[in-house]
Amino acid sequence: MRETGAKAVYWNRCYEPWRRRRDEEIKAGLKADGVEAHSFNGSLLAEPWELKTGAGDPYKVFTPFWKALKERVVDRPLAAPKQLSSPASLVSDDLKDWDLEPKRPDWAGGLRATWAVGEGAAADRLTTFLHGGLRGYGNDRNRPDRPSTSRLSADLHWGHLSPRQVWHATLAHLEQSREGDSDGWKFLSELAWREFSYHLLFHWPDLPDKNWRQNFDDFPWRRDDEALSAWQRGRTGYPIVDAGMRELWRTGWMHNRVRMVVASFLVKHLLLPWQTGEAWFWDTLVDADLANNAASWQWVAGSGADAAPYFRIFNPVIQGERFDPDGTYVRTWIPEIERLPAARLHRPWTASREELSAAGVKLGEDYPAPIVDHAAARQRALAAFEEIKKGQA
Repeated sequence: MRETGAKAVYWNRCYEPWRRRRDEEIKAGLKADGVEAHSFNGSLLAEPWELKTGAGDPYKVFTPFWKALKERVVDRPLAAPKQLSSPASLVSDDLKDWDLEPKRPDWAGGLRATWAVGEGAAADRLTTFLHGGLRGYGNDRNRPDRPSTSRLSADLHWGHLSPRQVWHATLAHLEQSREGDSDGWKFLSELAWREFSYHLLFHWPDLPDKNWRQNFDDFPWRRDDEALSAWQRGRTGYPIVDAGMRELWRTGWMHNRVRMVVASFLVKHLLLPWQTGEAWFWDTLVDADLANNAASWQWVAGSGADAAPYFRIFNPVIQGERFDPDGTYVRTWIPEIERLPAARLHRPWTASREELSAAGVKLGEDYPAPIVDHAAARQRALAAFEEIKKGQA
């Protein structure tokens, strides 16, 4: 400010707990120096404190939150300014001179090959989705073998698009096309889940670290570094889980249905704390919002707001066969088993010696046997959940 002679500072708000504290300190310091300070909402459809229950409390359940959000008038985005002026004397570096991109190892190679970055690319993705992917979204969004999701989560996270742009572009498309209303509103409800996550984080700032439901503090989590590593590397022996984890490592993104499957596997099959999965996603996802990441992991674990019931334990074989029936997704990310017949692809340990030989697969060498038996793991998880239920009584 001393360099530019600025008399006011403007910024868009962030909602992570430490950023809220930082912004409050900056705003107080600026005002103490006689400088105007103004912050705005640029990343949410509504401020977290604006939506309340009839009793004036924060929402704890998604469905009434979504109903309240739908009834609210969402502001339209303003047009871009025709001109932005800046002081001629302002000195700045050239970003390329910082030499930030990794080289040895070039771990960003898969990201670079996957993502076109920036506001223009984000707008193109939105347009392509509305005209080519929205119709049928309600059913197809669960299919990782199809280009059936918007892939806008990273653009929303980094601010290449605002949720208000997505909201109004979707409504305009529905009005013009006069079809696909249910698909359009299903898509907007997914945008609202992001909104609900921020609502939870604002009112419960410990959400990323502590169980929202305190009875989960007594859950008998295990520590198993070997199992955690197998999960992280996509070597669990369950193809739909491993395909998702490899997609994540290579591209920084994972299909939403598969996110639920791999999260359920970590928490319920392996009984590893949800915080370990949350931390891995934070490190590897290009769309890792603190709010979304924490709320979604707690939802799967059963410890969060409006959480999935504890007895909902995904069978990774059935999930694979139902949502990747031809094996397209698994074959893409696990080439070592791509020649297995579709009937065996999601359960390679059931393949005969002849089928494995014909596919060129040596189970336990090329691809691992399952690190845990589904039926036994399911019973172990249910027993653990029953224990904390007893503690509540």
